[in-house]
Amino acid sequence: MCNRPGSVSPECCNWTASQYTNPVDSQAALELHEAGKQMDHAEPQSHHATTLEILGLFREHGDSQYGGECVSQLEHALQAAWFAERDSASPALIAAALLHDVGHLLHALPDDAPEQGVDDRHEALAAQWLANRFGPAVIDPVGLHVEAKRYLSATESDYFARLSPPSVLSLELQGGPMTPDEAHRFQRHRSFSEAVRLRRWDDAAKIPNLATPPIEHFAQYVDAACCEPAP
Repeated sequence: MCNRPGSVSPECCNWTASQYTNPVDSQAALELHEAGKQMDHAEPQSHHATTLEILGLFREHGDSQYGGECVSQLEHALQAAWFAERDSASPALIAAALLHDVGHLLHALPDDAPEQGVDDRHEALAAQWLANRFGPAVIDPVGLHVEAKRYLSATESDYFARLSPPSVLSLELQGGPMTPDEAHRFQRHRSFSEAVRLRRWDDAAKIPNLATPPIEHFAQYVDAACCEPAP
């Protein structure tokens, strides 16, 4: 496990999510990352107030460790959003991918809470926080991404074997694989497909030292999701 509070040491983990995802175009990401550095020295862009609030959250807490994984909270969020963008997801779903673990940035529990037997219920905290800022296209997949892990653990024979050790531990605290009745009910949810897609990006977004576009690149999707009219 990576056990350095406030920082991440890639060499401390042997498990890597690269086994879970297709090779990524790191050169394209590096070019976007360099462009992002130039943005830092340019005039500030005009963003929705909610987007600015979210950027502030990641600036303040994004360098904390993502559970027992070998990436930070910000790295995990950026990877998930980038995978969503590469998968031609809608702006709202890309925003959801970026924000799916925002609950971890809102509570004061330690990074190793799962190892202490504590389920931080970050998905519920995130959904509650997002409810006053976005519509269902963002809120639902975020609130359901833990349930999607339970669903996939119950319905795909090789899914559990691809989970990282920290994700296996948290699954136990989150209720374990769904029962057949639970899985059937979950399939009927209006955002079932989006939640499962988000879950797969979430599982893959744990690659140490992966170059991704900077968070400013994804702010456009958060802006768009903020301005989406309610259904």
